[in-house]
This record gives sequence, structure tokens and C-alpha cells, in this order.
Amino acid sequence: MAAEIATSEERQARVTGGDLLRALGREPVVLLAVVFLVALAIAAGFASWLAPYDPLMPNIFAGRLPPFSEAKGMTGAVQFHVLGTDALGRDMLTRLMFGAQASVAVGVVAVAISGTIGTVLGLVAGYYGGRAETLIMRTVDGVMAVPSLLIALFVLSLVGGGLVNMVLIFAFVRWVVYARLARGITLSYRQSSFVEAARSIGATDGRIIFRHILPNMLSPLLVLGTLEIALLILAEAGLSFLGFGLQPPEPSWGLMIARGREYLREAWWMITFPGLAIFLTTLSLNLLANWLRTITDPVQRWRWLI
Repeated sequence: MAAEIATSEERQARVTGGDLLRALGREPVVLLAVVFLVALAIAAGFASWLAPYDPLMPNIFAGRLPPFSEAKGMTGAVQFHVLGTDALGRDMLTRLMFGAQASVAVGVVAVAISGTIGTVLGLVAGYYGGRAETLIMRTVDGVMAVPSLLIALFVLSLVGGGLVNMVLIFAFVRWVVYARLARGITLSYRQSSFVEAARSIGATDGRIIFRHILPNMLSPLLVLGTLEIALLILAEAGLSFLGFGLQPPEPSWGLMIARGREYLREAWWMITFPGLAIFLTTLSLNLLANWLRTITDPVQRWRWLI
């Protein structure tokens, strides 16, 4: 029996990136989602080099052209528009790629900031308890009492839209979900045997929190962060659609939908392609989060890693 336990522990220790890739290969839908997200990240990160045209330059000769159309550019050169053009003759594919920059930046940066703040505060509240826990958790309750999108709308109406303002506001309203999760997990581990063992050998509170408790909550935090990125991408698109997010002429998926709805009957592609981009991105992130939850669960993951 001891030999079987040792073998199981050794096998767990040997879990590598190759094992995870093989497990991912057994889930073709999730694999497609990951491929899409990687392609999206590349398109957003290298849009300045990969995009065929200038996202802000209008073209009076190419307004509302359907997909796979050719038109003469302002310089006289012939341009080919795979996804068509908008009302000002700007290439839709180019604006989708640059619009992904805003969506990815808002989601990833806001999650990184809010996740860091919320996790640290949740660890402190769960580990020390007392007045620190009371103060932190009552603040969490207060922030969560008001819908986060309503707070964002109110603040953005006062300070104005923009990428930086949205990131800061989302970080302010979303740290509470990480704090609640981290505090709950910390409470369950605070009196556990491995924490008591660390205390008995003289480990400091900081070492116990960040070297023993924090690694045990990385899996749920990773899943939550992935879902939060999808949520913030939708929030950014919604705020930009309402006019409180990015402002024209900056490319944004929400702005593209807002402008495209005016031409829905004669130029369906102006609203369809940014809508598909939002749908596929959020769907892919949710599929990835569900797979991460399964693959990082010690009880379930071995059936994927066999």
C-alpha cells in the first residue's frame, strides 16, 4: 500500500507541460479555443506589424464595402478588404486587430491588478482574522452591494472614458471577488497540519502565507482570473458601446458595434464581425477556464493525464 502511495506521489511530481499538452489534445473543442486565444493574442500584440492598413485613416472611395472587396486607396493603390470596410472606408480586419488590443489590455491588466490586491487582502483577512478581517470583509460587502457595472458607469461619467480609466475602475470594483475567494481558502488552511508544522519550525507569518498557503489556492485563482478576463472584455465592449469607454476614433469592438448598428440593413458586416469577435473570445475563455478547473483538481485531473 505504501509503495502504491509513493508511486502515486512520484507520478504526481512528474506531471509536466507535455502531459498537459497531451491532455489538451484529447479535448478538441478546448484545443480550438486555446488556438483561437493564442491567435488573438498574436494579432493584438503585433497588430502594428500584421494589420494591412491604418486603423484610423478613412477612405472616401471605400465606404461600406462588403467583404472580399477591392477599392482604390487615398494614395491611388488598390486595397483588398477581406472583411469589408466601415462607413468611413476603414478596413474592418485592421480595426478588429487593433480593437483586440484594447479588449485584451483591459481584461489582462485589470485582472492582474485586481487579482493581486484582492488575493493579498484575502490572505491577510483569513490568516490574521480580528479587526483586519472585519475591516476588509465589510469593505468587500460594501463594494459588492452595488453592481460593478453601475459603479463603472458612474465613475466614467465623471472622469471620462479611456483605456487607463477603465483598467483602474475595473481593478477597483473586481478585487473583491478575489478577496472573498482567498479569505475562504485561507480559513480552511489556517489550522491545517502543514501550516502548524511550518509554525513549529519557526517559519514567519509571511513565509507561511506566501510559501505554503498561497500555492494551494493558485488553481481556483487561475480559473477565476480566466473567467474575469472574459467578463471584463464584455464589460469594456458594453461601456464603449454606450459611449463611456474608449472614444472615437480609437478602434474598439464595442464602438464598432455601436457605429455598425446604424447601417445594419445595408452593411451587416459592420456589426457581425466585431460581435463574433466578442462572442468567440468570451466563449473560448470560458471553455479554457472549465478545462483548467478540471485539470488542476487533484481528484479529477488524473483521468485526463493517464
